[in-house]
Amino acid sequence: MNNKIWIALGILFLVTLGFEFTVLADYDSHWWNAIPAFYAIWGLAGCIVIIYVAKFISKKFLNRDIDYYDN
Repeated sequence: MNNKIWIALGILFLVTLGFEFTVLADYDSHWWNAIPAFYAIWGLAGCIVIIYVAKFISKKFLNRDIDYYDN
């Protein structure tokens, strides 16, 4: 990606970060927003699920026998 896209993404990141700490700081529309570190825990759980799903897929569908290429 060229520099213009990175600059635009950086500006978008800073704007959304500013909104998070100013405009949206008092916005509690969902029950899970009251739980401390909910999004960090949710992200960790999501990563763990992705890892185990990827392991399952690789073992069941992608692995080959040891002598697969010897035939």
